[in-house]
Amino acid sequence: MNIIDIAQSRYSTKKFDANRRISDEVMAQVKALLRLSASSINSQPWHFVIGGTEAGKRRIADAAKVGPYASNESKIMNASHSIVFCVKTDFSDDYIHALTNQEESDGRIDSADMKDKVNAVRTFYADLHRKDWGDTQCWMEKQVYLNMGAFLLGVGALGLDAVPIEGVDTQILDQEFGLAEQGYKALAVVAIGYKDPNDFNAKLPKSRWPESRIISEI
Repeated sequence: MNIIDIAQSRYSTKKFDANRRISDEVMAQVKALLRLSASSINSQPWHFVIGGTEAGKRRIADAAKVGPYASNESKIMNASHSIVFCVKTDFSDDYIHALTNQEESDGRIDSADMKDKVNAVRTFYADLHRKDWGDTQCWMEKQVYLNMGAFLLGVGALGLDAVPIEGVDTQILDQEFGLAEQGYKALAVVAIGYKDPNDFNAKLPKSRWPESRIISEI
């Protein structure tokens, strides 16, 4: 299956097969997808809470028990795993230096001069958001959603079904997992697993704007 086939076949799963579980071997690849995503200036402003047990999924699903989110509770519980996508709440100079130290440790930086240049460039772009445009939080959230988009395509390539869920009470998730104390806040949940054979959405044709509406060639 090529990447276009995967993009065509993946869809937002509405009903999961609660009896099917993702293997540990495939979950290792799922975790790698989360870690290897692209991000602006390699900022990686994210954290992920993975619920892979009934108790763990229950803690996540409590954010969708009542009100307008109630229809999402069963998706979170019946999926093999449910993942809370979290974003940092601060992009400090200390964090910038920690990123550069990691790159040095991973072999991307081979001299003190190069390290200084990398820090300077990363600080310049970060300061556009921190000082000039005042949109640091929005910018970091964009990076998390960039990760989520790649993740949805990636798990499709692994033969998994998935659904992104913004319909949760993120304040409940923040409190449940002590995210604020760790410097994060919840953005959304992605449930992954295997679709139920009776999932109505799997049988519907994909609907997207035609190419002529969304692409201009110059």
